[in-house]
Amino acid sequence: MITSDEIKRRLWDGANNLRGTMDASRYKDYMLGLMFYKFLSDKTLQTFKETAGLTNDTNLLDEYRKAHEEFGEDLDNNIQQVLGYHVAPEHLYQTWEEDIENGDFELSEVMDSLNAFERSIAATDDSDDFKGLFSSSVIDLTNTALGSDLNKRSKNIRDLIGLFADLNMVDLQNGDVLGDAYEYLIGQFASDSGKKAGEFYTPSQVSEVIAQIIARTTDIKSIYDPTVGSGSLLLTVGKHLSHDRQKNLHYYGQEYITATYNLTRMNLLLHGVRPENMTIKNGNTMSTDWPEDPSRPGEGVQFDAVVMNPPYSDKGWNKHEDKPLKVSDPRFSEFGVLPPDSKGDFAYLMHGLYHLGQEGTMGIVLPHGVLFRGDTEGEIRKRLIEKNNIDAIIGLPSNLFTNTGIPVAVLILKKNRNLQDPVLIIDASNGFIKVGKNNVLRERDIAKIVDTYVNKKEIAGYSHLATRQEIVTNEYNLNIPRYVEQVDEAIPEDVDAHLLGGIPKKNLENLTALNTMIKDLLDNSLEEIRPGYVKLKVSVEELKQQVMQTPQVQNEINEVQSAVKNYIHKYYPQLKQVTTDTNLTDLKSKMLDEIKDILSQFNNVDQYAGYQIVADLWQNSLEADEELIAGNGFYESGRTRKPNMVEKGSGSKRHKVQDGWLGAIVPNDLIADELYSDMQDHINDLITKVDNIESELGDLVEAAKSEDTPEYDALFDVLKKNDDDEPQDSFENKKVKAALKEATKGTDEYDYLHQVSTLMSGKTKVNREIKKANADLKEAIYARIEQLTNDEIDRLMKDKWFENIESSISKLVKHSLESDLQTLQELNDRYAETISELDDEISKVESEFEDLLKDLVVK
Repeated sequence: MITSDEIKRRLWDGANNLRGTMDASRYKDYMLGLMFYKFLSDKTLQTFKETAGLTNDTNLLDEYRKAHEEFGEDLDNNIQQVLGYHVAPEHLYQTWEEDIENGDFELSEVMDSLNAFERSIAATDDSDDFKGLFSSSVIDLTNTALGSDLNKRSKNIRDLIGLFADLNMVDLQNGDVLGDAYEYLIGQFASDSGKKAGEFYTPSQVSEVIAQIIARTTDIKSIYDPTVGSGSLLLTVGKHLSHDRQKNLHYYGQEYITATYNLTRMNLLLHGVRPENMTIKNGNTMSTDWPEDPSRPGEGVQFDAVVMNPPYSDKGWNKHEDKPLKVSDPRFSEFGVLPPDSKGDFAYLMHGLYHLGQEGTMGIVLPHGVLFRGDTEGEIRKRLIEKNNIDAIIGLPSNLFTNTGIPVAVLILKKNRNLQDPVLIIDASNGFIKVGKNNVLRERDIAKIVDTYVNKKEIAGYSHLATRQEIVTNEYNLNIPRYVEQVDEAIPEDVDAHLLGGIPKKNLENLTALNTMIKDLLDNSLEEIRPGYVKLKVSVEELKQQVMQTPQVQNEINEVQSAVKNYIHKYYPQLKQVTTDTNLTDLKSKMLDEIKDILSQFNNVDQYAGYQIVADLWQNSLEADEELIAGNGFYESGRTRKPNMVEKGSGSKRHKVQDGWLGAIVPNDLIADELYSDMQDHINDLITKVDNIESELGDLVEAAKSEDTPEYDALFDVLKKNDDDEPQDSFENKKVKAALKEATKGTDEYDYLHQVSTLMSGKTKVNREIKKANADLKEAIYARIEQLTNDEIDRLMKDKWFENIESSISKLVKHSLESDLQTLQELNDRYAETISELDDEISKVESEFEDLLKDLVVK
């Protein structure tokens, strides 16, 4: 079974190899379009198989052709009724593959097939979701960027068709593997497209912030994205709902760029969204309001959730019609003013808010300028506050997006807030890691944002609940630094401490973990030298040893370890028993939430650091493993091996070859460590022998380079030399052998040469033994994978998943203490010498220098 990660890697590698110089933002239309057509073809054959009652061993393509010859239009209509479309036998993706294999393929086949699909859809009234997906404006097979002539274009398309040939898109869709792979490719193309990506993609971590907030706080039956792009925001919200709620969720979206509009529809369909549950429109959100409520002409449809990542500061938002929009437009009329023509940020916000239901939640990504810019934008902001629509403002880090480096904010809006409810303002701008050129929110960063929002928490330096009076006092300026003051972690300098020495007691109050857990030990380690100032009676290193051995710290470590053991005991059986019916997203969420809840019971443990440890476990291991286990079962997956494919050659000669086998879920290294420790120990002993020999040879090399030594006289000439005849760090074997033949036995020269020769021969022999032992070990592991017992798989997989979890989380107890101890060391070093002592040292040095000058005699 091929995993989601393997599919992603293979398709993206294929995309990079095949697209040549074509821009990623353009090539994506070809690749994703043909991938989707393969899905339509597979779905057609699957539907035919089910309606005809055929078995798995049937040649579906042959049977479909025979049935089509016999029943023709009736068969087309039957499939059309089930799917909303059909693909005739001569236009199937599988027919292209067959013609490629037979050498009969022509590029015109693809265009004819896509056109035939468009014609079949155009003839129906109920399949708008599929119309125009393959228009020539999207997939233009005459484009010279695909190849300078027909033959080159045909070859490139053949290669692209081959990328998906062995993938059963229907099977992959059932586990949402296909949708994930499609979404992954969209993200990769966005990353490669740079600024051009802004038109169609919202980074997944930004989508997650909005999606989790909405999913955890709102009952959603309908969701709308007026600038839908690829549909990632809509799908991310859906992913966080229960299976039943997902099944009944209706997705609405509008997209101006036709190619991106097609991308949205494909993306939703590949994620299993049924056509009747999606309404996507190709149009301009600002020029004409959509969607209109059919039951109330002139009024917009209201949604449970509105999500949006509109173009930032859109200068053309009001230039798409002959007559510009007016303030009388129902979307803007309540505000009494239009946004400036040069900045459309609030226009998109007002449009979304107009379509938000009374109990709904809206999340929109906007540049920070909307929080403080004046003129008409200031008036709109004031009106939003007076209407009590702004529920939260979340400042995110800069450089999250591929199309802009500016920092952005997520605004959460509601219509049903109580008048006394404050506005939650979160400054999450410092919670990220650097990945390549971009900043990325970790799962712990997202979790902290969402928890802070859901629980409406105030955290010093991170979040603040701003009352309406505060906002009015600030003249409706919502700039985040006005409400959330950054915590200055730098310890202020103390003049008295510099002058007279000693650590200020007030600085010690900030050592929260030490004061909470072992205050008595800390106090006993300090000696007051004058009121308000102390000195350490022991070194910080000694204190650290004492701290880590205290009953309080050991008890907390033991309690954390016990809690983690119970956590593992609870979830390990669940991870072993997943099936294709298991909601892995839900299981992951439960594991993440529970570890966070467990660690929140310990005052000095960072619950979000523990959250990230489990999140990393899922990303690095569980996601791929659980996918295989769901399809094949735990023990069967444990006994499955797959070819270890490695790349050889370079450039046009680069190719993949098999180099042994890998356990599908059980790592080879773990099998070696736990089941072949004797062989591993033998190899390690041999490696130690080689190291010892190399050490002896190294000593002889160094001695041979030193003149006036017997080693120099005997061995210098047999050292390796570079082109400039300079000695290198090893001996040359041929020279050693030749010199040994010429040397006289019993002389120092002979003895040293014989010693070097023996060591080099010994090294070669041991290296051969290591090579054979490694080969024997690999072969033993390759064979053992398929012979692993259930007990062995149990033990190995538990070690793989959880061996490091317990120790990593336990270390979090020590982390806060070590941080405090480091601060204490800094304070101790800072005030170790007083100003007067430093002055005395300077005076002493100056005096010594003057004495030195007096002794100098000028000749």
